Amino acid sequence: MRHILILMAGLAVATAPLQAPAAAQVAKPTLNSAAPRAEQAWSRPAAQGGAGAGFMRLVNATARPDALVGAETGIARETQIHRTTVTDGVASMQRQAAASVPAGGQLVFAPGGYHLMFMGLKRPLKAGERFPVTLVFSSGARVKAEFVVAVAPPAAAGHDHHAH
Repeated sequence: MRHILILMAGLAVATAPLQAPAAAQVAKPTLNSAAPRAEQAWSRPAAQGGAGAGFMRLVNATARPDALVGAETGIARETQIHRTTVTDGVASMQRQAAASVPAGGQLVFAPGGYHLMFMGLKRPLKAGERFPVTLVFSSGARVKAEFVVAVAPPAAAGHDHHAH
């Protein structure tokens, strides 16, 4: 009986290293799982040398608020965060240092509200094309998004500018 217990203990110790990696793989988080994600990213057609606008829905499924603080793309000299507001019937656009995405909520970038400005386009943006943008968050997360150039927004994009 004592030999059987020693043999079982030896087998448990010998197989422990084989079991540990499998458990670690299951528990391993996915890249950027703790960061907001971009959905329905799109941009309107625009001329080379001019400015283009980028729209999307940022979804933050985490328990902590975050904020978009920048964006980078190779198609433009500079990318800025902007917001259009209407005061006394007059629309104006202001550059924003950040755009807050609430914990467990979302922020919609849409015409007439928050949007990205792709300044100094290095090439024209033509309908049907796609281009990459890296979104930079205050948490330090860097999230890759693919923007599609379209004349009109995707049907599911909606028009609310800030939803919880």
